[in-house]
Amino acid sequence: MVAMEGNGGADKITIGVCVMEKKVFSSPMEQILERLRAFGEFEIIIFGDKVILDDPIEIWPNCDCLIAFYSSGFPLQKVQAYAALRRPFLVNELEPQYLLHDRRKVYEHLEKYGIPVPNYALVNREYPYQELDYFIEQEDFVEVHGKRFLKPFVEKPVNGDDHRIMIYYPSSAGGGMKELFRKVGNRSSEFHPDVRRVRREGSYIYEEFMPTGGTDVKVYTVGPGYAHAEARKSPVVDGVVMRNPDGKEVRYPVLLTPMEKQMARDVCSAFRQMVCGFDLLRSDGRSYYDDAACILRKIFLDAKAPHLSSTIPPNLPWKSEPVQPTEGLTRQGSGIIGTFGQSEELRCVIVVIRHGDRTPKQKVKLKVTEEKLLNLMLKYNGGKPRTETKLKSAIQLQDLLDATRQLVPPTRSGRESDSDADDIEHVEKLRQVKAVLEEGGHFSGIYRKVQLKPLKWIKVPKRNGDGEEERPIEALMILKYGGVLTHAGRKQAEELGRFFRNNIYPGEGTGLLRLHSTYRHDLKIYSSDEGRVQMSAAAFAKGLLDLEGQLTPILVSLVSKDSSMLDGLEDASTEMDEAKARLHEIIISNTKAKDTEGSAEFPWMVDGAGLPANASQLLPKMAKLTKEVTAQVKLLAEGEDEKLALTSSFSKYDQAKALGKTTIDVARIAAGLPCGSESFLLMFARWRKLERDLYNERKDRFDITQIPDVYDSCKYDLLHNAHLDLEGLEELFKVAQTLADGVIPNEYGINPKQKLKIGSKIARRLLGKILIDLRNTREEAISVAEPKFIEDEAIFLPTKEAEHQQKIHARNEDGRRSGSTSEKSLDQEDEDDRETKYRLDPKYANVRTPERHVRTRLYFTSESHIHSLMNVLRYCNLDECLQGEDSLVCQSALDRLHRTKELDYMSNIVLRMFENTEVPLEDEKRFRIEMTFSRGADLSPLEDKTSESSSLLQEHTLPIMGPERLQEVGSCLTMDKFEKMVRPFAMPPEDFPPAAPPQALGYFSKGAGVLERLASLWPFHKGASAANGK
Repeated sequence: MVAMEGNGGADKITIGVCVMEKKVFSSPMEQILERLRAFGEFEIIIFGDKVILDDPIEIWPNCDCLIAFYSSGFPLQKVQAYAALRRPFLVNELEPQYLLHDRRKVYEHLEKYGIPVPNYALVNREYPYQELDYFIEQEDFVEVHGKRFLKPFVEKPVNGDDHRIMIYYPSSAGGGMKELFRKVGNRSSEFHPDVRRVRREGSYIYEEFMPTGGTDVKVYTVGPGYAHAEARKSPVVDGVVMRNPDGKEVRYPVLLTPMEKQMARDVCSAFRQMVCGFDLLRSDGRSYYDDAACILRKIFLDAKAPHLSSTIPPNLPWKSEPVQPTEGLTRQGSGIIGTFGQSEELRCVIVVIRHGDRTPKQKVKLKVTEEKLLNLMLKYNGGKPRTETKLKSAIQLQDLLDATRQLVPPTRSGRESDSDADDIEHVEKLRQVKAVLEEGGHFSGIYRKVQLKPLKWIKVPKRNGDGEEERPIEALMILKYGGVLTHAGRKQAEELGRFFRNNIYPGEGTGLLRLHSTYRHDLKIYSSDEGRVQMSAAAFAKGLLDLEGQLTPILVSLVSKDSSMLDGLEDASTEMDEAKARLHEIIISNTKAKDTEGSAEFPWMVDGAGLPANASQLLPKMAKLTKEVTAQVKLLAEGEDEKLALTSSFSKYDQAKALGKTTIDVARIAAGLPCGSESFLLMFARWRKLERDLYNERKDRFDITQIPDVYDSCKYDLLHNAHLDLEGLEELFKVAQTLADGVIPNEYGINPKQKLKIGSKIARRLLGKILIDLRNTREEAISVAEPKFIEDEAIFLPTKEAEHQQKIHARNEDGRRSGSTSEKSLDQEDEDDRETKYRLDPKYANVRTPERHVRTRLYFTSESHIHSLMNVLRYCNLDECLQGEDSLVCQSALDRLHRTKELDYMSNIVLRMFENTEVPLEDEKRFRIEMTFSRGADLSPLEDKTSESSSLLQEHTLPIMGPERLQEVGSCLTMDKFEKMVRPFAMPPEDFPPAAPPQALGYFSKGAGVLERLASLWPFHKGASAANGK
């Protein structure tokens, strides 16, 4: 039944709304129609489903202007016939809407009009499961017509009405697939950890996955001159829909870049759709509805009554009392170093964090001459006899496992005593390789990797008899495994993320989530290349942002790898070798050569500070206890075959399924097996290697570099394998801890000046990036506080000239403020662009403090980078160029750090920048830095067994220590002072390379992200929405 609205005046313009009722009566459509009605110039006619579906077009109501767009069940062809019959002015042209049913046609149309689209390929099948010679699927990629898509990639049905879109994740991130779908309740996606193969029942588009920082952006146009953008939490992250108290999905308006605005114009024009996407708009803000109604009014009047003025009235007829924003955040100072008044705003949080609890890192080396293994090496190195091979993929490791299974008998024959000792050793190492490859249920390169390096060659006749060729006859096999984040490590990281959410940001816990959900929180998470570090970052993000579900989608969506900044010790390897040699000399000689600057007041200035006085006497005791523990584990390993036969249900441990678990495997513990995936055989191999490497009986020489590894194994087994009751393990732990507390800090420099030199080499790039973070934050804050260029407040998009002026102004401002910093290089501008995130649009936001904006940068790394960064912060004033300057770290904190023996799992260094808005911009006290650190899980498994930590010990988890000050209470470390002290040790901005090209789990260029969002996220084409999940 037709619904007519207005008073029916003859001079009114009739607007027909030929849309399915579900869309007509949605809140956004009602809001806009209500505003058009309020102008008093229009008569609104809602056709209704009965008219649209049942009545012939000849009796449909007449109208001057027609709003019609496709949704499920909409008879597009019938509406076309009506438009041809009555010839109304069409807001959205009808013919192009046919394109939206087929994603292939959409992409072709975009390319036809020169609008960039994501890198994609089509797989067209004539019938389900049709085999295609141009389509290849391997473990971590698909290849279509020679174009390869590495995981993570996106798979979309070509049918625009099919919303089941899949994202497939690489094995290096844990594997699995995330299915995206139309919202059902509070969910919009589901993760399937066991699904690794793509669909074959239909035709699909494959395209690269582009992380958007956990955010989806929807762009809405009203004519080519206006675009509105809204951001929401992406379903890719955890699939939980954020809803407001009324049950509507939470979205917030964000600012578009000039390029994105131009793309919105192009998309609107190419598809000839003036009004797009009312039906998806569910913002708490109201200004967008005002703008849309005003623009539509002008469009209708220009089309049907050009003699009437389309000037917007000064007082909009629907306006009443302004709605008060619901934001409740208050300004908040530090509370750790001291409160500097309610005029302070937190502007930046930079955290460098060590990964969580892990299994001991292991390495097996053996020389192999077996033809099966040599052939395997040639298979994967292209048949080059002198080239080493790295085996990491599932297929490669499975080939190696198959070969070792044929070379190693399933059980020991009992005749080893008759064999040569070297042969026994070789078979045992092969058995160890086999055991490592068999653990875990299925392969994942994040845990295991193998190198095969040719050692010897001979000349052999070529198979075709034409001359000779080289053939390897011996190779060195190196298997690296272990170092895997444990269930306790995941729990620690998630708990620490939760602690940061509740304690580091203003607003008592809800503050960060409010900032983040309203796009006033610019978050970027970086990780080194190590799997344990990546998973720690993902688990931390889960706790920080209150996410749900598995870690793999969180990792791929939110964490960027930067191995050059957070991995590697190569730059300082010479100095570290020198430090270890000097350390060995001090321990063995049992003497300490004091630095001339050393004193009782500054005990950390002594060479080898922290080493126990009786270190040389403790070494033999450590070797003896290690031998005793190894003997006990050997007995357990010898009976393992029989034990596993009795407890076969516990013999397989799937690390992929355990990826998101934060609890122990109770069944394995109850069965008397080692925690996690380690077998007794591998546990014995771990201890046997420590025993042999720690003390060489033939040379009567101790290797002090093994002290940290013995300590690591002791602590791991006391925490995770206490149920095995290894006699002497507690005593060994105490001895190892005493030695390790002195050895580990000194491996990064034997005295403060050497620590500074080594630290600056290891952390040089990280320090440079931290300075860039702080500078960018300061520049951004100044630009907000002192705007020199006022944007056009009109509702239409800025012209290209205005955008050009903005760009010139921004560059002038950068130059004006270069004062204490070097001018930004092109490379740093690339860095800025790569980090730019969507900003809340204050014009449309229903938020009391839209200008509040916090930048968070999280850097997850290893022990070496934590020590290095800390050493630079506390000893930077010892450099010749800074003589006479006080340390960044206060005297009491220096003493506390000297007594802090270990920066354990989840240890962290936190820098927070505050802006005092009551201080003049030119005053150096406008921006101050607050520094704190945490020792991490620095608690002995033997301590506090009667306290609250006993329950944590039962869960194989140690608590994380709280933050400690690095400055005196009430002190003010200005940004200028911090920069002056750190700059000599940091990589200059001009030395930073440009943004890296897209890769499977690394950086993704900003430009590519923009293309992704605007080529695939236009609102009127819901079927072909985001490649990342729409």
